[in-house]
Amino acid sequence: MADQLSPGPFTALQLTRYTKTEQCQILGDSDDPFGVADAGLTWLPKKDHFGVRLDGRLVAHAGLLKLPISIAGDITEVVGVGGVAVAPDLRGRGLARLVLATALDHARTMGPRHGILFCRPPLVPLYDRLGWRVLEQDVHVEQHEGPVVMPLRTMWTALRDDANWPTGEVRLLSYPM
Repeated sequence: MADQLSPGPFTALQLTRYTKTEQCQILGDSDDPFGVADAGLTWLPKKDHFGVRLDGRLVAHAGLLKLPISIAGDITEVVGVGGVAVAPDLRGRGLARLVLATALDHARTMGPRHGILFCRPPLVPLYDRLGWRVLEQDVHVEQHEGPVVMPLRTMWTALRDDANWPTGEVRLLSYPM
């Protein structure tokens, strides 16, 4: 589609579709491609999808979804980032940075001041290098049985130059993305 970044042979773009077939192009066919099944959570599908292609093959992905959130009792919105994936044979080549930069460029047009994501602890250093910050408090998310504490690490990034994360209790008013 429109804006494309192309360092070397890689092209990042907004995807017109992203299905299990496209996910399998990146991560292979697995029952738990993101390693979060043991968290026992129900996740929302993303609405906007971004990818990186190499010779026509989809090799990286990031998805976005605007979500309601309560911070210190004030209800606002965040852009949730999820489904971040890079083909195992191409990791370490800047593809996560490329696909996230493309996705976050779009997220900045969506209105909210902050982006959030949930990740396994071993991925925190990667996202930290990409400008994300750990939220050092429990975050509650909705599930079938009601709100639960998110067992994964919550990280945030500013989508506006002047955006700092507010203080106070955080509750995502939906399933996580």
